[in-house]
Amino acid sequence: MKVTINGAPHDLPPGATVAQAVQKLTPAVAGVAVALNDEVVRRGAWQSTALGENDRVEVLTAVQGG
Repeated sequence: MKVTINGAPHDLPPGATVAQAVQKLTPAVAGVAVALNDEVVRRGAWQSTALGENDRVEVLTAVQGG
């Protein structure tokens, strides 16, 4: 199944979840926020939120420094 993660196309297996999409980009879970089709997904729902064909996922990570 094709999804867009942070603007780039990715192939994920059918039934893939938001958690699997996040793992494509970063091993981190702390300081990470996710939006699915412009709606924020709570961290507690990542494992149970299934992705569909052509979904758009945005994964944002907190950055420290100055």
